[in-house]
Amino acid sequence: MNAPAAVPVLVRRSAAPEDAARADFYALLARLFTAPPDSSLLASLAAAGPIPSGGDPDLARAWQALVDASSAMDADAAIDEFETLFVGTGKAPVSLYAGHYLGAPAIDHPRVRIMNDLAKLGLGRPGTVTEPEDHLAGLFEVMRVLAAGGAGRDPAPLAVQKEFHQAHLEAAMAKFFAAVASAPGSNYYRRVAAVGAAFAALETESFRLE
Repeated sequence: MNAPAAVPVLVRRSAAPEDAARADFYALLARLFTAPPDSSLLASLAAAGPIPSGGDPDLARAWQALVDASSAMDADAAIDEFETLFVGTGKAPVSLYAGHYLGAPAIDHPRVRIMNDLAKLGLGRPGTVTEPEDHLAGLFEVMRVLAAGGAGRDPAPLAVQKEFHQAHLEAAMAKFFAAVASAPGSNYYRRVAAVGAAFAALETESFRLE
């Protein structure tokens, strides 16, 4: 009797705990800058625990302020604030596009470079997504996938994450979160921006040390 042929088993590498935590922050930022938080998300944030001791103190303070704000925020008010800040009538007070913060010219717009880099990474937008490639929520989602993997792919090496972050996010994130924090009508999202700014500073510093 012939022995059955061996079938190779593909084992996916799990993200390290710190990378899983990074991915969670990217996922939350992507969600909050795609649409306003609904009552379920607000409740989840309000019930979240503090960042463990030993973590970055700026991020810990910003996170606790967001948790506290989520317990007092109303979903309808969140919709109004989101539309005031990011939709508006005519030109939105705060742009959600990385190109806006990079002074992007019509020629060599970052969207073109993002599309090329996504193709190299084997990533692409779902057919239902109509936003341009430089929408910051989409870039946060790319970093989530690179940090944690998912959908049949391993986490990307740190060098790959660093390259994408420095090419498409690093220069825009600080300016974006500053714009959100200082915009008239920014109340709940001022707390979101504080979390984003503290997290962005940590990411930038960590990648520069790599």
